[in-house]
Amino acid sequence: MRDRGSPQGRRVVLGITGGIAAYKAPELVRQLRAAGAEVRAVLSRSATRFVAPGALAAVGAELIDDEDTGMLHIDLARWADVVLIAPATAHLLARLAIGAADDLLTTLCLATEAPLCVAPAMNRVMWEHPATRANHAQLLGRGVLFVGPGQGPQACGENGPGRMSEPAEIVAFLERLWSETGVLRNIPALVTAGPTYEALDPARGFTNRSSGKMGYAIAAALAEQGAQVVLVSGPTALAAPPRVHRVLVTSAVEMREAVLAHRDGLRLFVGAAAVADYRPETISPQKLKKQADSLTITFVRNPDILAEVAQWQPRPFTVGFAAETEELESHARTKLEKKGLDLVIANPVGEPGAGFGEDQNRVTLIDRDRTVAWTAAPKTEIARRIVTEIIKRLPRNTHA
Repeated sequence: MRDRGSPQGRRVVLGITGGIAAYKAPELVRQLRAAGAEVRAVLSRSATRFVAPGALAAVGAELIDDEDTGMLHIDLARWADVVLIAPATAHLLARLAIGAADDLLTTLCLATEAPLCVAPAMNRVMWEHPATRANHAQLLGRGVLFVGPGQGPQACGENGPGRMSEPAEIVAFLERLWSETGVLRNIPALVTAGPTYEALDPARGFTNRSSGKMGYAIAAALAEQGAQVVLVSGPTALAAPPRVHRVLVTSAVEMREAVLAHRDGLRLFVGAAAVADYRPETISPQKLKKQADSLTITFVRNPDILAEVAQWQPRPFTVGFAAETEELESHARTKLEKKGLDLVIANPVGEPGAGFGEDQNRVTLIDRDRTVAWTAAPKTEIARRIVTEIIKRLPRNTHA
């Protein structure tokens, strides 16, 4: 019998790769088994340098021989309710990104239709390297789920992002993944994400550097809590999060129309999109040619979607973002008060390693009563913490 939101009766294929964090694998197996999950462990060729197969068997994992031939990869792929790789090294992420199938673990990852979750573990410089960041973004775009990494002291003596999440965090992540109910069960929520693009002519236009990662992460975190999420997204390279209905738009006007189309019954609105404040007054039907030494373009104001939603009756709980380059708290609080919002998430977009296009963010939460600043963390982690704070502030009759 499988309990909703519980590992009870679930079947986990645990892939273990050759990172130092593999020493945590027996404890992860122990906690999964204690929660009622069945665990089959597949070790990479180098994993046995860091964890003894006997230690895994002793806590209840069924060990799978990587040298087995035949249709084992298909059998495992169909057996699994989830394929979890912990630790996932930088090398493993690269192999997944290119679709390698050169051992049992990577082959079953290609063959399975079950969710694929990875818990990265590596040195902070390796995690922040452009190649790893590109692989991370590519895998996210394919729907691979990431647990962590966390930040802190590392085996190499350095300190920063790259630590494998603790076993309890990974088990809690799986519980959220499997949860068919949640605090926000069946609550209609809408999230806007990404940039808007305002055309000047058929070839050119005006946009911004928003990747959509923060808004997509919030949509996913709301879905984990059982909300019925509509994600209205400007142009991005990201895949729709699981259990989220995505509506693709281009301009601010199109985004407003999509938001209005989902107004009925809406209980929660999170405006994470970087909506252009202005658009060209006219769009040339033909590409503008280079002629004079200067070009004057007249812009007109775009609709203020966030302020409009905050004035609806009945009114959803309304959360906005404030991307600032200076006077972060002051400008964000002005936005909160001027637009009548319930909560503002302020982030410094000009800060290296946070904001537009980054995998991390550093945010400050501002409501009418207080201001709370958080240290930088992965956007997926920030998103879950934001959703937790939203839940705390929701009117009681909004909860499931």
